[in-house]
Parts: sequence; C-alpha cells; structure tokens
Amino acid sequence: MFKKVKGGRLKFSLRPTNAAHEVFLAGDFTEWKPVQMQEKDEGCFERSLRVPPGTHEYKFLIGQQWITDPDNSEWARNPYGTMNSVAAI
Repeated sequence: MFKKVKGGRLKFSLRPTNAAHEVFLAGDFTEWKPVQMQEKDEGCFERSLRVPPGTHEYKFLIGQQWITDPDNSEWARNPYGTMNSVAAI
C-alpha cells in the first residue's frame, strides 16, 4: 500500500504473504532500480521516498519475484505484458 506523507513523499508498505527477509521497491521514480525496504513490524516492510508530482508506476521485488501492490487496485499494463501498480501524488 502507499500513502501520501508530508513533503512530497509517498510511504510504501507491504506485508508479504510468505516469510521474507528482504523486500525491495522499484518504480519509475527510482528508474526501476530496486531500493531496499526496512522491516518495521515483524513481517511488515516500509519505505518512504520523495516522489515528484504526477502518476507513477511501481512494483515490489521479493527474491526473484516482482509483485504488484496487493492493497492497491490501480494498475497499468507494462511493456512486458504484466501489470504495474499505480500511485498518484
């Protein structure tokens, strides 16, 4: 899930359904380079990033698996034939 926070930032969070030791976030705002999320509560990972105004696409990366945000129903098809989650700020 994502939510807007102060200063043009978005806070992303994910509680994976399977045990995960590392979770990464990637999107057009990171040039699709995965950035590591921090484990805040047991099994819940978070990352807050400054994101320019507009609509942005993103995904989470767990191991070798790219996943859309299970708490966000806004999606866009990507060039690989799968879906990306969409966030707007």
